[in-house]
Amino acid sequence: MNKNSILGFVLIAAIMIGYSIWMAPSKEELAAKKRKQDSIAMVMQRYNDSASRAEKAALESRNKLKTEKVQKIKTAQKQQSAKTTNEKTSGIAKGYGAFSSATRGKEKYFTIETDLAKFSISKKGGFINSVELKKYKTWDQRPLYLFDSTTSRFGISFFENNNVISTNQLYFSVVGRHSGKNSYVVSGNDSLHIDMRVYANNPNGTIDSTRYIDYIYTFKGNNYMLGFNIEMHGMQGIIPANMNYVELKWYADLLQEEKTVDPRNGATIYYKFYKDNVDNLSERKDEKKTIKTNLKWVSFKQRFFSSTLISKQFFNDGILSVHKIKKNPPTKHYLKSVSVDLTVPFNVLRDKTIPMSFYFGPNDFTTLKSYGMQLEHQIPIGWGFFILAWVNEWIVIPVFNWLGSYGWNYGIVILVLTILLKMALFPIAYKTYMSSAKMRVLKPEVDAIGAKFPKKEDSMKKQQAVMALYRKAGANPASGCIPMLLQMPILFAMFEFFPSAIQLRQQSFLWAHDLSSYDSILHLPWNIPFYGDHVSLFTLLMAVSTIMYTYLNNQMMGAQTQSMPGMKNMMYIMPIMFLGIFNNYASGLSYYYFLANIITFLQMYLFKYAINEEKLLKRIELNKKKPKKKSNFQKRLEAAAQQRSKQRR
Repeated sequence: MNKNSILGFVLIAAIMIGYSIWMAPSKEELAAKKRKQDSIAMVMQRYNDSASRAEKAALESRNKLKTEKVQKIKTAQKQQSAKTTNEKTSGIAKGYGAFSSATRGKEKYFTIETDLAKFSISKKGGFINSVELKKYKTWDQRPLYLFDSTTSRFGISFFENNNVISTNQLYFSVVGRHSGKNSYVVSGNDSLHIDMRVYANNPNGTIDSTRYIDYIYTFKGNNYMLGFNIEMHGMQGIIPANMNYVELKWYADLLQEEKTVDPRNGATIYYKFYKDNVDNLSERKDEKKTIKTNLKWVSFKQRFFSSTLISKQFFNDGILSVHKIKKNPPTKHYLKSVSVDLTVPFNVLRDKTIPMSFYFGPNDFTTLKSYGMQLEHQIPIGWGFFILAWVNEWIVIPVFNWLGSYGWNYGIVILVLTILLKMALFPIAYKTYMSSAKMRVLKPEVDAIGAKFPKKEDSMKKQQAVMALYRKAGANPASGCIPMLLQMPILFAMFEFFPSAIQLRQQSFLWAHDLSSYDSILHLPWNIPFYGDHVSLFTLLMAVSTIMYTYLNNQMMGAQTQSMPGMKNMMYIMPIMFLGIFNNYASGLSYYYFLANIITFLQMYLFKYAINEEKLLKRIELNKKKPKKKSNFQKRLEAAAQQRSKQRR
């Protein structure tokens, strides 16, 4: 940069500095400008304050108008709701003729507490709307209610002129010496009679004390069974004289009380024909069934508890229904919905009382059997096959209850029960082992016969020679199978008994928290088809011990298993199948089968050391020398074999 350029920049800077100094305002001008700005700010503040107050007043006015509008809307809605309710009540009353006054009332509940249960009776309908069993809890320790109180319904229906009157829409009241109270208590052997009454009315709407319906309940302090009579007084002018029945409807939403739902012993409806056996609707799917013959009782049965309506006479017929609401269930712990529509014999000119009773309680075999009405047939202990039911009813259940009466842990009870059963079956087990021992010592001679007849066309000669050997030796291949068949009813009876035994419910043993449910030691992050989402240790032990027993048994049976390789493979497949089947079953059942296998191992080793096979072979050789008389069966068998041999030639 040259001197001229530098000089130019210096002159420009000097000019700008001088101009700014010359144009700068004086102190008086600055003070006047500040006063002007302050005045403008004060005016603007006053204006803003005024606008804020105006906006606030406007906002408050709008909110007030909105509040008044909302209040008017709510008032209108309440008025409309009251109007709708009044119209609905008025509509119901119009259709209820002589009971129109009884359709109006306030809901109220009466509680009755016994030693065993707490009952709640609703004023509307006059029926028991909830039952809590005091000695039991649900699997997650909630109070155990048999059905949902908000959805249960019960009532009788009959015709008056062209109207159908249903008592579940009528308001009852407690009458008699127990009136005026809201709660009642009865204990021990004492009884409590509660009379719920609904009066008819005169044409002018006043109460007619000569015409009424009574629900008479008889509660007992120490009994799950309670009396229930329906009495009708002065109904001649209301119920037609030519009607020979009234209709009884009962609906309930059952609640889930157990951790798992057993599809073989689930919630459904059981019923007993008047002079015949007990039957039931499906436990796995929805079903509706019309019964056209007389019924003695109907029961809303769950796995371990039931609510049963029993007629002192009989019900004419009925429509029974069980279904599951899959979308939007009515309650949190909803399980299934059940309902019955029964016709009850009643003639207004002849009858006054419909005698019935209720059972609300556990499905304990001994308790249900004590009533003598086949209520115990709701418990699946093998009723379809009489031998299984006989074994459970007369052997297993009495012994199990006897052992349980000592107050032992039920894991110990199952252990002692298993030992006792094995002791009772000991002679059969000994017979089975002895038969297999004879087969083993004769195996070299059987192999020699096989070598003598190697050709396929000589199979009949080979079979005849083997049978002759067995006959001379005093051995019978079937003698080992028959004792095993005799043990099968016990095994199958236990399969039916343990999942149904209420005594095992919520009873813990070792790692199992509930012997009536599965014992999970490991929860899996996914569900395995046919197996589940958990690992049951008792089931695993049972399966492993069964495989070990199968291996040892095959080693002992010798020639018998070698002649049936397909059966040998099947015996190994079965324990694997059991692993999937029993994983979701009662852990008490798997525990029993595991104990049975362990005791069987001990028996096998005891027999092995007790039976000297060398001495057994010498005894067989002596038997061969004795003359043998052929049985008629052997003669027919050999004749048939010879006939088949001739036909092949």
